[in-house]
Amino acid sequence: MVVKVGCCGFPKARRKYYESFNLVELQNTFYDLPTVEWAEKLRGEAPEGFEFTLKAWQVITHPPSSPTWRKMRRKPGGVLDNYGFLKPTRENLNALEETVRVAEALKARVIVIQTPPSLPYNEESVKWVREFFSKASEIAQGFTLAWEPRGDWSKSREIGEIVEEYGVAHVVDPFRSQPILGRANLVYFRLHGIGGGEVNYKYKYKDEDLARLEGIVAQYSAGRDVYVLFNNVYMFDDALRFKNKLSKAG
Repeated sequence: MVVKVGCCGFPKARRKYYESFNLVELQNTFYDLPTVEWAEKLRGEAPEGFEFTLKAWQVITHPPSSPTWRKMRRKPGGVLDNYGFLKPTRENLNALEETVRVAEALKARVIVIQTPPSLPYNEESVKWVREFFSKASEIAQGFTLAWEPRGDWSKSREIGEIVEEYGVAHVVDPFRSQPILGRANLVYFRLHGIGGGEVNYKYKYKDEDLARLEGIVAQYSAGRDVYVLFNNVYMFDDALRFKNKLSKAG
């Protein structure tokens, strides 16, 4: 199957980026969900065959107390306490429907859902998450929902049940953990730098790191497309080095 390499966001001017990659994960869709018209314009300017993935609007995953909400220009309507943490509320599901409309305009295949470390891991939140993905899989038919759980949820046994039951792709940093493979026909890696904690954005990947990554990707590429998204300060250079490495090995 196909290995696709890109960056989380545009680290360079879009024209230059398009010359180097055929995949990007949009980040602005998380902070301030753009209009469908904006998405159509972006789709129109990109080369044929270029692929967009996107992070779901933050109001679905992060509660109003999250610092990132303060930077949001367009606040959502409804009851604010009903937003975030994948609660299966009308507010969250409406926000997902809006995200899906943007994804449709982009002709995207994957919508990334990144839950914060602050998402509690308890009996109540397990019910939220299960019910959310049950309804989300219907709302986002035709798309793959790729879930990156963080904090206590990242090691939970429910991940395996959810990815199998609802066809969700389990997103991991492959230098930190292995994905649980369910019914999704793709594997989605987000690389946040090597080091302590969940992220080390200032890390620059060494040649031996990329050689190791190549081996990891090979383990999962039989029968599944593999998405490799770099999310560090040096992501443009690191992603390009890895893409070229795969081409030479090709």
